[in-house]
Amino acid sequence: MSDRHPIIAITGSSGAGTSTVQRTFEEIFRREGVTAATIEGDSFHAFDRRQMREKMAEHEAGGDNRLSHFGPEANLFGELENLFRSYGECGQGKRRKYLHNAEEAAPYKQDAGTFTPWEDLPTGTDLLFYEGLHGAVADGEIDVARFVDLLIGVVPVVNLEWIQKLHRDKSMRGYSTEAVTDTILRRMHDYVHYIVPQFARTHVNFQRVPMVDTSNPFIARAIPTADESMVVIRFANPKGIDFPYLLNMVHDSFMSRANTIVVPGGKMELAMQLIFTPFVWRLMERRRQLL
Repeated sequence: MSDRHPIIAITGSSGAGTSTVQRTFEEIFRREGVTAATIEGDSFHAFDRRQMREKMAEHEAGGDNRLSHFGPEANLFGELENLFRSYGECGQGKRRKYLHNAEEAAPYKQDAGTFTPWEDLPTGTDLLFYEGLHGAVADGEIDVARFVDLLIGVVPVVNLEWIQKLHRDKSMRGYSTEAVTDTILRRMHDYVHYIVPQFARTHVNFQRVPMVDTSNPFIARAIPTADESMVVIRFANPKGIDFPYLLNMVHDSFMSRANTIVVPGGKMELAMQLIFTPFVWRLMERRRQLL
């Protein structure tokens, strides 16, 4: 952790909805005049799309079908930890982009599914902002979470997470239900060992819970809407959180435990604004005092 060069990380599984939290922080940064160096978690995968397919085929030929983007073999955990350490020490480090589709790849004149070259982070940034799968990952001596000043988990109940992934991968990537199901099954070991444990290290968790039947996510015709959901917000350390203020500002919210507030799904972004704007204020104030 670093008062001079703070780091905020959003961590969540594929299809969890971390992009919603990212949009909220982008709005806070814009409104508060904060310049962030943004890091995409996918850019720390170890293999590009073609290489990953080849590696998966090699593993499957040897009887192992568990290689996934959730685990250590397919990711650069050490490089991610080094980036966080370097940024916390001097506000610098290396990043690249993973080009998900042809539209993203076109400006770089590269193929979709490849990485751009590594480059230095821009100078003069106020903080580092990470969004991806492994913002709090630990593996052996690697512990990414120890360098993060504000760590947020996005964790829908698992059936909702699968519904969101199924609909995204089918509509945006053209995958079949069977292909997405195979991916979910292949990732399960790494999900349990490398994704789930992160949410015990986060400072705040957001868990969306649908209020409609999601018993069989593989036949769900639609993703439950925000208005059909509640969001459970858990603080690892509730000291300093003004719960009466949040309850007053977010209509129909309530406390379920001493460190947990529940808000209507449609009010999740409002709750994030109310919770995280003061966090950003405090990070920036501590930084200004040292400059």
